[in-house]
Amino acid sequence: MNYLQRKWLAATALIVFAIDYLTKVAALNYLSDEPKQIIGSLLQFRLVFNSGAAFNLASSGTIFLSSFAIIIAGVIFYYGRSVRSNPWAIALGLALGGIFGNLSDRIFRTPGALQGEVIDWIQIPNWPVFNIADMSVVSAAILITFLSWKNVPFTKGKGDL
Repeated sequence: MNYLQRKWLAATALIVFAIDYLTKVAALNYLSDEPKQIIGSLLQFRLVFNSGAAFNLASSGTIFLSSFAIIIAGVIFYYGRSVRSNPWAIALGLALGGIFGNLSDRIFRTPGALQGEVIDWIQIPNWPVFNIADMSVVSAAILITFLSWKNVPFTKGKGDL
């Protein structure tokens, strides 16, 4: 039975979504477009509204990005039912939590209707401003790549992680 793995997936997604939501609320309340230096120029907090994807790509394709996110979330829900590996469940939870974090901005923030702007607020040198949801999706991609490279089975068998 994969009940435990579903709990890992759901808990991971919920934690990521909650942290992303709460940090975006804090960013809206305490940040401006002027950077707030945390660790010199290495780490700054700056409020940015992003209508595109990473690196501000596809800023005119917001509905496409939102539709793609909904499709990927559906794929995760579908395949998440059969996950039997805790690391895979966590990876899918990271992806799902990040997708929902940014998708909720697309749905509920101005102008809405899958076209809302995502709140980004973390800035490091030579990188676009990002948020917790972005970090979670990237972490999921790295973890999925690692699990695939190590041949960790999606459906756990004897001797697997």
